[in-house]
Amino acid sequence: MNDVATPDRIQMVVQGMIMFIAAIALHEFGHAWMANRLGDSTPRRQGRLTLNPMAHADPIGTILLPLVFLISTGGIGFAWGKPVQHRSFDRKGNMLVAFAGPAMNVMLATFIVLVHVILLKAGVTIGHKMTFALQSAVFLNFILFFFNLIPAAPLDGGTVLRGLIPYNSLRIYDQYAVYAPFVLLAFMMIPAIGVVVRWPASWMTIHLYDVLSRIGQVPSPFGAP
Repeated sequence: MNDVATPDRIQMVVQGMIMFIAAIALHEFGHAWMANRLGDSTPRRQGRLTLNPMAHADPIGTILLPLVFLISTGGIGFAWGKPVQHRSFDRKGNMLVAFAGPAMNVMLATFIVLVHVILLKAGVTIGHKMTFALQSAVFLNFILFFFNLIPAAPLDGGTVLRGLIPYNSLRIYDQYAVYAPFVLLAFMMIPAIGVVVRWPASWMTIHLYDVLSRIGQVPSPFGAP
């Protein structure tokens, strides 16, 4: 019990919650922004066209479960934000709305690395704890990107895939979509499967740092990839 209440553990939990809530808020804002851009005012009327985290936070999926997982395991575990409601568009429109959420996570990850590199270029001393926190935030956003693009409803990837496949394959896809939730269930029940998300997220984190560090002419915090 004392291990849970150490200052380092408390700091880790607080930082993890801040990073996750920010990532979820931007993700859901991306859905809302794209739907509004395509002519649907529903997200704006429901107060979802905002970066205010509380507008996008689900009490259980964004607050309670991540907090429990962080305290007990040090990781986020399975979590979610409040879904953005929007009218049904054609396949292309639905695909754009679905993809806008994960795309925002890539933008946030890139922004964090860019700020980190700029601070290093300016000679600002960044301690190991802050470096780890920034790297963890980038990794988390790439986790959200790749996880949400798994082609299984109700994840965004299911809608994205449906917008990409040829019309003559829609019937086959819709038959598969009936069983798609079991794919999501497998990720929840079998932690080892998570490597298909963690590996590309780790690769993207390391190489994004490498590319921007080379551009900024500063040593990458990860060293050579």
